[in-house]
Amino acid sequence: MTHDKVWYVTGASKGLGLSLVKKLIELNYRVAATSRNIEDLKQAVGEVPEGQFLPLAVDLTGADAIKASVNKTYEHFGQIDVAVNNAGYGIGGAIEELSEKEIMANFEVNVFAPINVIQSVLPYMRKQRSGHIFNIASIAGFAPHMGWSVYAATKFSLMGLTEVLAQDVKSLGIKVTVVAPGGFRTEFNKANSLVLSANKIEDYSELHAGHNQFVAQDGKQLGDPEKAAEVFIDLAELPNPPAQLFMGSDAYRRASEKLVQLREELEANKDVSFRTDFE
Repeated sequence: MTHDKVWYVTGASKGLGLSLVKKLIELNYRVAATSRNIEDLKQAVGEVPEGQFLPLAVDLTGADAIKASVNKTYEHFGQIDVAVNNAGYGIGGAIEELSEKEIMANFEVNVFAPINVIQSVLPYMRKQRSGHIFNIASIAGFAPHMGWSVYAATKFSLMGLTEVLAQDVKSLGIKVTVVAPGGFRTEFNKANSLVLSANKIEDYSELHAGHNQFVAQDGKQLGDPEKAAEVFIDLAELPNPPAQLFMGSDAYRRASEKLVQLREELEANKDVSFRTDFE
């Protein structure tokens, strides 16, 4: 059975992106996928039936490169039905430890690249009056841990952007979902996907210990990337998918705890909140 939908997935040579692309191909979807190194992508995906897979070498820090890859996808397949902003990486460090270069690089990939993808796919989806955009955030975009301030800032940005985008394009027949995963057994905790500040300040030793514990969790995360891929595909087939989804039992628990905390703080400070209204 051949499925009609065409998927466009960024950061597909490893992690959740690779699991998703492989599952899509297995189910006979047509897929365009990006990576900085096209040979790594081809090798990771393996043999694919002709006409089903379009590998694309894309530098996600370049808006023109992103737009060209989206245009090429449309020219090749004649449609774009699902776009997945999967590419991203973690960065740890106290604010004063992180350099401007480190901070901007994280925002380039985690925030500005998804914005450029969205701006590139929307003209096609508006024309079709259909489509689904997935933005992969993180539980850190709602309930962050100490030591990950800039990473949390990028994921908070993506979650806020998605919430509004979903409202903006609903009347056009386009669906938008932000997925906030917990820990998954991917390369995310490894050195090739994780950046820790080059500058270390001794007073932040507690943060550094937390980073070491995070790295040590590699291979012990609760999340199964193969099951995540199945969830993405199921969501794309729903007539009314959620605008937000916390993926993984750990993400669900952290989000639940944060909601309790928010409610308690909201009520505790209600009088202060109301004090600024005109009488």
